[in-house]
Amino acid sequence: MKGKTIHDMRIGDQESYERTVTETDVVLFGGISGDLNPAHFNESYAKETMFKGRIVHGMLTASYFSTVLGTLLPGPGTIYLGQDLKFTKPVRFQDTIKAVVTVSEILEEKNIVKLDTIAYNQHGDVVVKGTATVMPPK
Repeated sequence: MKGKTIHDMRIGDQESYERTVTETDVVLFGGISGDLNPAHFNESYAKETMFKGRIVHGMLTASYFSTVLGTLLPGPGTIYLGQDLKFTKPVRFQDTIKAVVTVSEILEEKNIVKLDTIAYNQHGDVVVKGTATVMPPK
């Protein structure tokens, strides 16, 4: 399995991944990451926050970008060099998130590609956005 090389990609190329976030996803992510913030696990606590209820880890939502980058665009063999993120709206349990990755810049001489990363909920609201920097397979 080999992903797209820098010569296989064009500005505007796009791929996406969609998933409904479950309670199990949040519990597993919290356990693996060690992020047991009560905003994710304690409804009584979370009701008193600005979110008025439990929310999904922002980094769990952002991890869907890695899914796209490592499996679709560029795909297998990609090296993830960096990511900037802005969390714009909370993600709730049972939200369906669509992570969209779009090629925005190709630096052929360095074998580096920059991609816009945007995640939407089922209502079309942007919940996370940013830019990824990757090195596609040669």
